[in-house]
Amino acid sequence: MEKQNLFKWKHYQPDVILLTVRWYLRYNLSFRDLVEMMGERGLCMAHTTIMRWVHQYGPELDERVRRHLKLTNDSWRVDETYVKVKGQWTYLYRAVDSEGNTIDFYLSKTRNKQAAKRFFKKALAFSHVSTPRAITVDKNPAYPIAIQELKEEKKMPKGIEVRQSKYLNNIVEQDHRFIKKRLSTMLSLKSFRTAKAIISGIEVMHMIKKKQVYQEVKSVPNQVRFIHQLFGIAS
Repeated sequence: MEKQNLFKWKHYQPDVILLTVRWYLRYNLSFRDLVEMMGERGLCMAHTTIMRWVHQYGPELDERVRRHLKLTNDSWRVDETYVKVKGQWTYLYRAVDSEGNTIDFYLSKTRNKQAAKRFFKKALAFSHVSTPRAITVDKNPAYPIAIQELKEEKKMPKGIEVRQSKYLNNIVEQDHRFIKKRLSTMLSLKSFRTAKAIISGIEVMHMIKKKQVYQEVKSVPNQVRFIHQLFGIAS
C-alpha cells in the first residue's frame, strides 16, 4: 500500500497515528490512557479511533518489518500458550531460536495436529527463517506427528531432529512473558480477527525490542525512525 492510500482520509497526521499504535503495542497502556496522553498534547480523539488504528496498522507493521529481520538460526524451540478471546481460550503457537529470536507465531482455536502443521508451514514460508536442524517441543503429542507428516509431504527435510525436552524449552516459555503481560492488561479480545491483528503488532514490536532487524535500532529514537521509514514518513 502506498503512503497516500494507507493514511488516506485520516484526520490526524501519520506520525501521530503511528505513535499511538506503537505505544499501545509496546507498553501496558489502555486506549483510554492514550486518549488522555494525546489530550495533553492538545489532540482530541476517541478511544475507538485508536482501537481501529491498532487493528489496521498492527498487521501492516508486522508485514513491513518481516522484510528487515535478521536470519534466525536452525535450532527451533516451539511451545504454545493460552489466550482468551471473547471469553474462550485459544492457543498461541510460538517459536524462537536457541538465541531467543522470534521465529514466528500463530493463533489457533484448536490445539491439535492440524494446528501444529499450519503453524510450521506458516513459519517456513518466511525468508528470515532458517530451515530447522532440530526442533525442541514439549510433551504435546501433536508436534511429532505433525512434523512427521510434513516430512512425508516434503514440506520439511527428513533429517530434522525432534526433541521433547521441557528444560531446553525454557527459553520460549520465558519469551511468552512479554506477550502474556501485554495481553493480560487488556480488558478482553473481542473477536478472533482483532485478536490476530493485535497479537501480530505486539509480536513485531517485541522483535524490534529484541534487536532482530538489520538496521541499527538499539535506541528508542532509532526504533521510531525505523518504523517511520517503513511507512515512508520523514522523522
